[in-house]
Amino acid sequence: MRSAQQILADSTVIAVVGASRDPGKAAHRVPAEMRRYGWRIIPVNPTVDELFGERAYASLADIPHPVDLVDVFRPAQDAVEVVRQAVAIGAPAVWLQLGIVSAEARRIAEEAGIDYVEDRCLIVERAAAGLTRLG
Repeated sequence: MRSAQQILADSTVIAVVGASRDPGKAAHRVPAEMRRYGWRIIPVNPTVDELFGERAYASLADIPHPVDLVDVFRPAQDAVEVVRQAVAIGAPAVWLQLGIVSAEARRIAEEAGIDYVEDRCLIVERAAAGLTRLG
């Protein structure tokens, strides 16, 4: 299993399930900051057409290309289904944002052999490791 920072270092394309168009929400601020540091952010939100300069998709299965990481901004009870979908599309890693913990989601990820992080924030880990995808 890779560390949280190693997952970020190895990732280029991040699908963000629950990405928000509301700049006041972490589900908008966090992916926006990751994009500013050079990651490609693919929003997964059935109620928007576009976010962060990218087409938004209703589900992970709708994304027409591989993703390196699935970042989850959904309640813990929804995370189980999101992790199942991440496994189904062959995502190598799943990340549940700060405050989101699910033993069942962890079990599904571990049984599928994919990396799993929970209750951690992408931008905190990115900053701690000094990671960037720019230049």
